[in-house]
Amino acid sequence: MSTVRWTENGTTRVARWHSENAAPAPGRIVTADDRMNATHAHRLIRTGTALLWRGDLPQARGLLAALGRRVDRRAPDPAASPPTCPADLAESYRAHRRARRHRARTLGGLLVLLGDDHALDLRRALDVRRACAEAYGPPTGPTVVSLTELLGVIGAHQWRRNGVEVAALGAHVHPHYGVFSPVRGEYVDLVARAPLPARTVRAFDLGTGTGVLAALLARRGLREVVATDINPRALVCARDNVRRLGLTACVEVTGPALYPEGRADLVVCNPPWLPVPPSSALERGVHDADGAMLHGFLDGLTAHLRPGGEGWLVLSDLAEHLGLRTRTELLTAVGAAGLRVVDRIATRPRHPRARDTGDPLHPARAAEITSLWRLAPG
Repeated sequence: MSTVRWTENGTTRVARWHSENAAPAPGRIVTADDRMNATHAHRLIRTGTALLWRGDLPQARGLLAALGRRVDRRAPDPAASPPTCPADLAESYRAHRRARRHRARTLGGLLVLLGDDHALDLRRALDVRRACAEAYGPPTGPTVVSLTELLGVIGAHQWRRNGVEVAALGAHVHPHYGVFSPVRGEYVDLVARAPLPARTVRAFDLGTGTGVLAALLARRGLREVVATDINPRALVCARDNVRRLGLTACVEVTGPALYPEGRADLVVCNPPWLPVPPSSALERGVHDADGAMLHGFLDGLTAHLRPGGEGWLVLSDLAEHLGLRTRTELLTAVGAAGLRVVDRIATRPRHPRARDTGDPLHPARAAEITSLWRLAPG
């Protein structure tokens, strides 16, 4: 367990350090309050000094926004040299990732202290105890976290409480902290309208996340759906949603694993779409180093299909537009796994970023297509 130390009112204090993104504990911490301006704060953080906030919470959020503006002003303007070819897009993507990491490191230098019961002892502070308990589990003593992480925990609590409406399911799904939310409904719609293989009774949903696709398959009439995930938080989340939707009789959530035991008539997998290492815990829903889950799904599919069964691969081609994977590489991996393409159903994304011309990756996002590849043993 990492700890941090700082001096406050002439006394040295010690607390546990926690970072969901595995950021190292800061070596130097000074206290800051409402008298700290953004220029001074930015200078301290840039030189390696983290700031433990002891003032007003809304003021801390204001300082965080001001720090973000300073970081953004120093970043290159994507409109100055818009990408015009795949090589340009690949470099734009790498630069975008570097800028995001730098921004996260800078904003992560503003810290807060959670008490013995996860309480936040600041003026005009929110009651964050339940949100923190959902994300971190039972309190284990005073803990220092970044304010950006705490705001993410609070936001996740709101999503978990209110849920996300999934039109294809006709219900709300409630994401948990650290579990990718089904906000991009086009991939759910693909699974909702793809024709089921004949006599489909049993299905696997690999990498179930919130459990949304497992629930959708059950709503389509499958009597037995087994959902898996390697993320323990996702397993808890999926079980919670299955219970909320009244589907415990036909949906089993198990893991951590990619494939469950046995065979199925249908195996569905919506792996992370970008084959690069995630730089944060929340990126794991979209980023996967070298496409490990994609290849694990393909390589294990024939051994887990019943005769006449199919595998459904739900995948965006964004990685192709960003120069991270080619269509030839994808189809080669399909063939190498002893599979053939039965059909492909495609749709375009509807999310706002696909229309944001100010996004440095806009040409790739505007061209993106999400596909459901129907695969069968070759």
